[in-house]
Amino acid sequence: MFTNRKLALVAALLATLSWHSITYAAEKLVITGSSTIAPLAAEIGKRFEKQNPDVRVDVQSGGSSRGVNDARNGLANIGMASRALKAEENDLKSFTIALDGIGVILHKDNPVKTLTDQQVIDIYTGKITNWKEVGGKDARITVVNKAEGRSTLELFLHHYKLKNSDIKPQVVIGDNQQGIKTVAGNPGAIGYVSVGTAEFESGNGTPIKLLPMNGVAATVENVRNGSFPLSRPLNLVTKTAPQGLAKRFIDFASSKEVYDIVEAQYFVPLAR
Repeated sequence: MFTNRKLALVAALLATLSWHSITYAAEKLVITGSSTIAPLAAEIGKRFEKQNPDVRVDVQSGGSSRGVNDARNGLANIGMASRALKAEENDLKSFTIALDGIGVILHKDNPVKTLTDQQVIDIYTGKITNWKEVGGKDARITVVNKAEGRSTLELFLHHYKLKNSDIKPQVVIGDNQQGIKTVAGNPGAIGYVSVGTAEFESGNGTPIKLLPMNGVAATVENVRNGSFPLSRPLNLVTKTAPQGLAKRFIDFASSKEVYDIVEAQYFVPLAR
């Protein structure tokens, strides 16, 4: 039978175990934002967890704007932004962990091999609506655009000197995978996504192709050597100078220890 003393010891032991459980659960790092960076951050997070068994890394996508806002408002320990910070965001700290490019994609069966900047502008603003106008088949063009808050959209607009209100899309998508699936499922579609993601998908049988830009092939290698005209940094963002667990993760994500993960995701690791 349990005496009062034994019951007290059991209660104390359970309280201790409960406290340890709470302590363990508290070692959680929340990272939100860019859907381009999210798969990369998730893989880096898995390796970080293996080296730090008492830590759990929770990665959530939603766009670069979410990453910036969540970091600023304390809703995430770290935000993800697949672009440089804007002037009005210079109160935040950013840390580049890799580089990426943005490329225009078509279905692989589309015979069009290249488009000038002006042709891309005319397609996206509704002045060109049929592929035969740019040397393709007699088929309607399906314009696929990115949703507001996506850094890919902002960079695309900046490069082509457009406003989002200028664009006449038939489909509006969120992350890169949605864009790739939409174009892969529609031979008449045109979209724009991460070069690294698109190169990986096309290399693994997804029926899409990347178009060159200004005569430069849209490849990870050309992003690496600086010749591709539309590239961007992949950044981790914090409200203040990172400390503790957030600093340890950012240092790890910026180190040579994860270069193989960066390259496996078809991004460009930083030269050190």
